[in-house]
Amino acid sequence: MGNEECTHDCSSCGADCAERKDKHDFTAKLNAASSVGKVVAVASGKGGVGKSFVTAMLAAAAARRGMSAGILDADITGPSIPKAFGISGGTIQDADGIAPAVTDGGIKIMSLNMLVSDPTDPVVWRGPVIAGAVKQFWTDVHWGDLDVMFVDMPPGTGDVPLTVYQSLPVDGVVVVSSPQKLVELIVGKSVKMANMMDKKVLGLVENLSYFQCPGCGERHEVFGESRASEMAARFGIENVLRLPIDPNFARAIDAGAAESVVLPEIDEFLSKII
Repeated sequence: MGNEECTHDCSSCGADCAERKDKHDFTAKLNAASSVGKVVAVASGKGGVGKSFVTAMLAAAAARRGMSAGILDADITGPSIPKAFGISGGTIQDADGIAPAVTDGGIKIMSLNMLVSDPTDPVVWRGPVIAGAVKQFWTDVHWGDLDVMFVDMPPGTGDVPLTVYQSLPVDGVVVVSSPQKLVELIVGKSVKMANMMDKKVLGLVENLSYFQCPGCGERHEVFGESRASEMAARFGIENVLRLPIDPNFARAIDAGAAESVVLPEIDEFLSKII
């Protein structure tokens, strides 16, 4: 990065350039009343590919396996995790910090939608404020003892993903894509950012990959031919999961019943990445 572009604020930059004088540790301290085993970020280079759905499915699968799971909703301007689990209302502040919501299946959740009076109100904040809120979800929320925390990331490679990778001890990243021709761009940006931040890409999930006819059982690739395996091979990603188009998924999420969706392929994928 040239000097004319450098802000000299290394905390907001992921570049490994000559201007960086040291390898400062930006890791935020976890809330004192909490312990978290593994942290898995669910990311994508673009929006609308189903990161929140995949995050919800992975957390629900972990809970069914008897693991203590949590979701940190880092998509501050477009939070959807509370809706997926049927959670409404605010949070409780106590001596240990902010208490997360708990789903029927025992998943602990923190999202900005739980901190605003009207979940439809827009969040009109600048990047550093949004990134600060995400960091506070780690430092100020008492998560208790979690075996695994899933971080539902916003799309792209901006302030919030950078904050998550620098401030949280992320053990690995799950990249979510869709079958369109933009998949290479989607996967490439996310994988390269993870590599830049020294985070392992655990797997690739191609959402909306195909539609299986309930009558004849034939699969139709509605959005084009899958390139998931090709992209995984190109970027050295070992685990690949293709999820179908299923109207029942949308109905369950809209009804706040994410935990009612049981996908054997998600369970198998989870066992490979955790």
